[in-house]
Amino acid sequence: MTLNIITSNAAETKALGKKLGALLKAGDCVLLAGELGAGKTTFTQGLASALKIKGDVTSPTFVIAREHKSLTDGPNLVHVDAYRLNTLAEISQLDLVTDIETAILVVEWGKGLVNDLVAEPIQITIDHNVDDENKREFTINASAAIIEGLS
Repeated sequence: MTLNIITSNAAETKALGKKLGALLKAGDCVLLAGELGAGKTTFTQGLASALKIKGDVTSPTFVIAREHKSLTDGPNLVHVDAYRLNTLAEISQLDLVTDIETAILVVEWGKGLVNDLVAEPIQITIDHNVDDENKREFTINASAAIIEGLS
C-alpha cells in the first residue's frame, strides 16, 4: 500500500519518523530515498526517539553504518548510508543480515542494494516541495498495518 504525507518543517518530519518508529519491531527494514538535504537523517532522528536510542543520531555518510543502542530492552537501530556503495558485495561486508535479527535497520540510498534483507521493506521517498523549501512530501510504501498506523 502507498501513503503520501506532507510535512511543513523539520519538527513535523521528526514527528512522522517518531510515529513510524513506534510501529516498528526488530527485523524491520526502512529504505529511505531522497536528494541530499531532503530530510532522511532528520526523519531517522524522529524514528530513533521512539525507539529510545542512546545518544545523537547523525548522518552515517562517512562511516557508512552506525549502530545505536537502545536505552531499554527494545531493538537497537542500525543506520546505514549506502550512497557510496555500488555493489551487493560491499553491502554484504557490512553484515547487515546479522544485525537485522535484533535491530531495526534504516538505510539511506539503499533501494536496489538491500531489498533482499527482509521480505517486505518499508520504502520511503522524500521529495522537496518546489513552492516551499521547508516542506517535504513522503511517499511511503509499506504493509497495510504500517500505513494504517501512520494514517
